[in-house]
Amino acid sequence: MYKVYLLTTLLLITGCSAIQPNPDLSSRVSDISYEDTAIQFQPMTMDVKVVADWSDPFVSSDIKVDLSITTPEGNTKTLPGYFVEGKSNSASTWRFIYTPSSRGSYQFTALVSDDENMPYRSQSATIQVLPGEGKGFLHTYDMWSLQYDNGERFRGIGENFGWEARDEDDSKYFKDLNENPRFNYDQMLPKLSEQGANIIRTWMIYWNLPIDWQQTHNALRYEDSSVRFNPSGVERMDELVELAKMHDIKLILSLDSHAGFIGNGWSRNSYNSENGGPADSVLEFFTNEKSKSRYKDKLRFMVAKYSYAPQIAAWEFFNEIDNVMYEGEKQLIPDVVITSWHDEMAKYLASIDPHDHIITTSISHREVNGLFDIDELDLAQSHLYKVTKEIPEVINSFNKEYNKPYFVGEFSAEWDWSQDFNNIPEMESDFVDGLYLGLFSPTPILPLSWWWEYFDEKGTTDIFSTVKALNNRILSDGGAIETASVSNVNSALMTLGVETSQNIYVYVTNPQDSEEKYRLHGDIPLNTPQDILDANNGKTVNLDARNYFTIGPEERHVLIFRK
Repeated sequence: MYKVYLLTTLLLITGCSAIQPNPDLSSRVSDISYEDTAIQFQPMTMDVKVVADWSDPFVSSDIKVDLSITTPEGNTKTLPGYFVEGKSNSASTWRFIYTPSSRGSYQFTALVSDDENMPYRSQSATIQVLPGEGKGFLHTYDMWSLQYDNGERFRGIGENFGWEARDEDDSKYFKDLNENPRFNYDQMLPKLSEQGANIIRTWMIYWNLPIDWQQTHNALRYEDSSVRFNPSGVERMDELVELAKMHDIKLILSLDSHAGFIGNGWSRNSYNSENGGPADSVLEFFTNEKSKSRYKDKLRFMVAKYSYAPQIAAWEFFNEIDNVMYEGEKQLIPDVVITSWHDEMAKYLASIDPHDHIITTSISHREVNGLFDIDELDLAQSHLYKVTKEIPEVINSFNKEYNKPYFVGEFSAEWDWSQDFNNIPEMESDFVDGLYLGLFSPTPILPLSWWWEYFDEKGTTDIFSTVKALNNRILSDGGAIETASVSNVNSALMTLGVETSQNIYVYVTNPQDSEEKYRLHGDIPLNTPQDILDANNGKTVNLDARNYFTIGPEERHVLIFRK
């Protein structure tokens, strides 16, 4: 229990006003200082001084410092604070970082509680948020797109950048390439942005962004630590968020990977009882109440430290959770355990994130019964390898089954890192196919390829700029995006259509080894196209024929018809 409480100096960056302490709280709450105004879509930082008796500042049942926020619309939200410095029974510093999405009058109240008891409340501070430039945070909108707070729509174009170069890579043919130090966030984010990408998916694991790992491995940029949240991992995450802001790249942040729960991963895992954690087995990670409490404290820390950042497009609980559940074909953990854990954690995460970030998780190739029925999982996600041509079918199937947006979190022509990709002729073509099949299908994030080192070396990611230009053109039409009913007299060609309020876009690709002729049919007006683009480079194709068009081997056309 607390012996003394003292909240002092609630600070907003520079300049402040002061109010007197609430007399009902006696010495527990001292003066609160704050800036009278803030700017919409710009983060503001508040530091709170707390004097209390606690054993571990990272265990919320021991001490919990929160900020109650009342928005101009009258909604009440709660933001966790995170421990900065200090000692028990002395003045300790706790920080809040919040980005207001609305303009108008906000009220903020600091809360301090222990053992889940009724919190001590500071006197409320009223702050006027002035109009500012920015887009705000991304939220789900429809099957085709996400939407910023300011109403602008967004579709993700990018790839997995799973981790920065490791010290020792296990690829049989690309070890030297994958260990190349150029594969780091500092160099790759600006390059991807210049190429037209606007999103990446990346992992938190013991060799990359190891915030929740005391033991690190295979990445000398990180250090082992006995501190609950590894300082070297926190420092790199801070840098990543700033880099993402600088280069306008959104992050899908995978908070855990199956790799941390199998083999050597579990032997290093901080939740493992052999490392001082609460779980004697991987199963207990999902069922043990102490494990779940520890994980919720991780979520509290991530929200407290990083939820202010619009650069985080989505929290992803697990990379390929089904690979934790199975050993080969043998199922070790029942579906109901995994679904129950996700349901509990997703509800908790949604309750503590005042910025309402998108929440997802991912499966490899095995469905988990009930997983994507969870309301708080905003996006369904699976990973598709060697089946890229089936992407439209899979997308539509997921959308229909779960009635929520879906995206392909990983895809490629090959999943096996022991293979020589140079001997797989379709490797690069498959990369391009995945992007266009996603662009012309109802998904808010185009399929994200794996093997970022290989495709960067080959220059394949230059295609992002061409896809971006077409994506921007579709979004700029405004209104709903819908599937257009289009067929092709040439059944050997893949044909997909998208309809907006202004135009009809038809994608035709030729997987054949020969030149092919085609003609389009549909329930929509397919008159003389306004434009015919070479989808491989974005340039206009000059074709005089109007009844039949000609497309060469491995060519891709986008025909645009004015409605």
